[in-house]
Amino acid sequence: MGLGGCIILIGAGAILAFATDWEMDSVNVDMVGWIMMIVGIIGVFVYASVMRRRRMVVPPTTTVVSEDERHL
Repeated sequence: MGLGGCIILIGAGAILAFATDWEMDSVNVDMVGWIMMIVGIIGVFVYASVMRRRRMVVPPTTTVVSEDERHL
């Protein structure tokens, strides 16, 4: 699940938890909304930690020569 899916889960969960007034006998719609928001937030944190590991900067292995050193 990517970042977009996590944001959709958070938004849909917030709508179910706060903006609806539905009553069902077998399902608590507010609790389903809260669960969706929690799963979306966990997904955002997992996605951020994975992307942080992928973006590690590796130092160059060759020496960098500046313009002043070339003209000497």
